Amino acid sequence: MLDYTMRSMAEYKLSLPPHYRSLSARLLILTIAFVMLAEVLIYAPSIGRFRKVYLEERIAAAHIATLALEAAPDHKVDADLEAELLDHVGAYSIELSSEGSPKELMLGVAMPPELDAEFDLRRGSFMGFLLDAFGAMAMTGNRVIRVYGVSPKDSDTTVEIVIDEAPMRMEMIDYSERILALSILISMITAALVYLSLQLLMVYPMRRVSESIMRFRENPEGPEAAIAATGRTDEIGIVQRALADMKEGVRISLRQKARLAALGAAVTKINHDLRNILATAHLLTDRLAMVDDPEVRRIAPTLVGTIDKAAELCAQTLDFARAEKTPVRARFDLHGLIEEVGEQLGLRMTDAFHWENAVPEGTNLVADREQMFRVLANLGGNAAEAGAARVRVSARIERGDWILKISDDGPGLPSKARERLFRPFEGSARPGGMGLGLAIARELMRAHGGDIVLHETGPRGTTFLLLLPALRAAAE
Repeated sequence: MLDYTMRSMAEYKLSLPPHYRSLSARLLILTIAFVMLAEVLIYAPSIGRFRKVYLEERIAAAHIATLALEAAPDHKVDADLEAELLDHVGAYSIELSSEGSPKELMLGVAMPPELDAEFDLRRGSFMGFLLDAFGAMAMTGNRVIRVYGVSPKDSDTTVEIVIDEAPMRMEMIDYSERILALSILISMITAALVYLSLQLLMVYPMRRVSESIMRFRENPEGPEAAIAATGRTDEIGIVQRALADMKEGVRISLRQKARLAALGAAVTKINHDLRNILATAHLLTDRLAMVDDPEVRRIAPTLVGTIDKAAELCAQTLDFARAEKTPVRARFDLHGLIEEVGEQLGLRMTDAFHWENAVPEGTNLVADREQMFRVLANLGGNAAEAGAARVRVSARIERGDWILKISDDGPGLPSKARERLFRPFEGSARPGGMGLGLAIARELMRAHGGDIVLHETGPRGTTFLLLLPALRAAAE
């Protein structure tokens, strides 16, 4: 099985993606896209502001042009000067008006063209300026527009001008092209700087981490999979140090598991031979008990008990060493199972031991019946050997999960046993015990997706809870 797994891992090797599909390439594209998006968000109000300023400059130039009339006799100029002033402003006509006075045509051509649109800078809004700007840029031909605005020279004077929109649109397009070129330059420079920074700070370290993980996956015990812990104090440094520690811990665990596996195989073989030897010794001891010598008959029961304990130790060690099978879940009668456990324990214990089955008849459970039998038998046997005269088993369902309660009236677990509970060869509560019963019970319960916990213990007894996800087990 191990060889098959190693072959599968060797055939299915992971590799880092090429640079154009790597994380750094995606970061570069995203950086350029985000910078361009930011430039677009900046450009929209900028182009609206550009159009407003352009028209305000035309308004200011128109007011200045009308000042030439004030210096002229009768406030009139000749046709050539009027045409030159209008050309300087870029307008067909200029009209002024003040509060309480009628509108007055100051400068204008003889035959002005027909108007296409009107815009009032005095009542414009932010969104209005944006829409007017993009509307102007969307036009393909020229429009003759009338523009109203307050003179920057006199806040009480309103200036009206009639101008062509095409020159303004050309300047807006030129401005947009400059903004676009500048945006591309800024985005490229920013993207390059961000790209290099991310490459040095994140991508290269993460690629090294990824390569180390893949090497570790292919050969966990090889030295080439090691990664040096850095002095970085950021998240990547923490990940690198944690990965280095994890790899070392996994290596140690793999070495220990390999040694334990070899030791377990050896112990299994030794236990098998030892049980045969103990069986022979047990038969010989039984024959010794039939001898008439009083001294021999006095020692024989002790010798038999010692051999029985040794055989039981061998059986428990074999149970713990063998690999547990995946639970084969099926529906069975829990009440009947508990009755069978009680019958088996009754054959091993004295008549004073009482096994109480508090689970109603017809209670069905979905689990591996054989494994649940072993769990209950281990708990019941431990309670009886610890001095309990009565063991009670009950069950209930809470939030879709089964909870089996095993309570006894024994002396309780000592503090040292509670500290090492569920540890094989360490968690025994009685002298000479190996602590394998609870370790095996927890392993079987966790194989079901559940667990076993110590609910309470004391002079009045001990209670264990078996937690089993009933509904999830049934669904599986």
